[in-house]
Amino acid sequence: MFGGWNGERTRLAERGIRFDAGYTSEVAHNFSGGDKHLTRYTDQWNAGATFDLQKLWGWNGSRLQIVLSDRNGRNLTADAHLPGYQQVQEVYGRGQTLHLTIFAFQQDFFDDKLQWSIGRLPVGTDFDAFACDFQNLTFCGSQPGNIAGDYWINWPTSQWATWLLWHTTGETYVKVGAYQLNPKYIDDDWARANGWKANFPGGTTGALIPLEFGWTPSVNGLPGSYKFGGWYNNAGGEDLYYDIHRQPIALTGEAPLQNNSRYGGYLGFQQQLSGHANGDGVTVFLNATMTDTRTSPTDRQFALGAEYHAPFDRPDDAIGFAFGATHGSHRLASYQRLYNQLHPGNTVPVQSGYEYATELFYNWSPLPSINLRPNLQYVIHPGSSHNGNVFVLGLKTIVAF
Repeated sequence: MFGGWNGERTRLAERGIRFDAGYTSEVAHNFSGGDKHLTRYTDQWNAGATFDLQKLWGWNGSRLQIVLSDRNGRNLTADAHLPGYQQVQEVYGRGQTLHLTIFAFQQDFFDDKLQWSIGRLPVGTDFDAFACDFQNLTFCGSQPGNIAGDYWINWPTSQWATWLLWHTTGETYVKVGAYQLNPKYIDDDWARANGWKANFPGGTTGALIPLEFGWTPSVNGLPGSYKFGGWYNNAGGEDLYYDIHRQPIALTGEAPLQNNSRYGGYLGFQQQLSGHANGDGVTVFLNATMTDTRTSPTDRQFALGAEYHAPFDRPDDAIGFAFGATHGSHRLASYQRLYNQLHPGNTVPVQSGYEYATELFYNWSPLPSINLRPNLQYVIHPGSSHNGNVFVLGLKTIVAF
């Protein structure tokens, strides 16, 4: 949007300083579902810089990146009491405030075959990364953060972390990381007071260890990305059904059993099928994630879809369609059913089965720096097979400055 700043932006980039800024807003209205029909708006501002330390100071293969994100607005899912597992406005959450999203140093070794990064990093940007072209959270970002978001923390929140990536060949890699686990990172009140600071909060409970294998082939000259991985959380978590004596919590009311670990796995496939590489044509994707049902209220999610770029000979426009499902933990549903049997006058909703979500969007780009993306979302059995369906009309706006 701001162009080259009369050449200054280009000159700074040549010297090793690159600036990036962006704005994303999401408007949503529910025509069905929930207990009221509302329109809600939420947004996010991003600003950051990357410093090439080789150009600036002669440090070969070194970079420093800083990104700040500021979130504002209201959440339709909460305000209209939509009972879904996944939000219909993905850009909302983690405290509507200023966040230090990235503050990290990166170093390349052995002609870029080995890369190392350390600092404040969002795990969902580093592992199982996926674009947020859609507005429904089912189809946006790193899937583990959608179903195990109490410790796998996606953008804009960061954790102190480090990772190593080894390019085993020109098309394959293996990547491993370690991320600080601390309940403060998911505390909205803490985020409002400290989310923008590069401090090291006390109260660390353990580490999240993700491991990913990737393959990035070119098929008939068209790019693809195929990855699978898993993670281990050594901080553990509370059991959804059993208490500390391994009896049903609904029966005893005692404190939950503390499991020693949490874990999960994922795979992600993305392949362009037609057109020119990274340009016009059709790209398809499949994402699937599973985590342990003992501690996660949602334990499975999959999503598949396609995007057609440059329809109607408009190079920056796109059409996208996706279908996905999120599954509620049977362990949690068992607790809820038993609780309702024991407390017939004070029952709780039973979260069971799959929530199915679909989204269709058209991306209109009047300028290369502006994308207006109206979308239709339809969610079947949101949050439970007992809940009525949700129909949402949305508008996602993206501006790159």
